[in-house]
Amino acid sequence: MRLLLGRRGARRRDPFVNLLRRGSGIDLSSNSGPRPSGLKGLATGEVTLKGTMASQGAFVGILQGSDARTYVVRQGERLYDGTIRSITADALVILQQVNDPLTKETHREVRKVLRQTEEAR
Repeated sequence: MRLLLGRRGARRRDPFVNLLRRGSGIDLSSNSGPRPSGLKGLATGEVTLKGTMASQGAFVGILQGSDARTYVVRQGERLYDGTIRSITADALVILQQVNDPLTKETHREVRKVLRQTEEAR
């Protein structure tokens, strides 16, 4: 959040920054044409990790999209706003592109966990 200095050094929020879009990755509401079909048209926030399994010495992930379809994914496959970086026995890591003018970072890691631990609940 960007802060401004007001009278007497008081700090306050910049009123011209839209708080609803901050840090949401790629702007999905832009009219840059239709999104691709399948996995490449799903954003990071629209997929859920349903399972993992070992296949030929590496793990593959089973994702369910907001379109109610199931996808089997491998490391390196692309989503609409990111790339699958790694898959382990209980989690999947996505390197998501960030389009936030208030931060210097251009990417962030999003971890989709298969089973929640007691601490995460």
